[in-house]
Amino acid sequence: MSYLVALMTAPNREEARSIARTLVGERLAACCNIIDRVESIYRWEGAVEEAAEVLVVIKTTAERFAPMRDRVLALHSYDVPELIALPVADGSAPYLAWIATSVL
Repeated sequence: MSYLVALMTAPNREEARSIARTLVGERLAACCNIIDRVESIYRWEGAVEEAAEVLVVIKTTAERFAPMRDRVLALHSYDVPELIALPVADGSAPYLAWIATSVL
């Protein structure tokens, strides 16, 4: 099984929490960590923008990423939400097993 850590930003804690609870509740993610007060500087529509955002760190499997991505896109208020996945190269065997059983 392949494991992923996905990163998603949201405009506020309430939206981040709502999406995170849905992902875990629907077994699309094993765990979501919400990190407040992230400062984002990015290019949007030709201009450099700045925004206060909330970062969500999502633990899931490669097999569950596509449905998780689709659910995030359906729930998120941004036109183009950040959602990227990074492969997990290694980890604690009991923790990885817990992820696997949490998303089945």
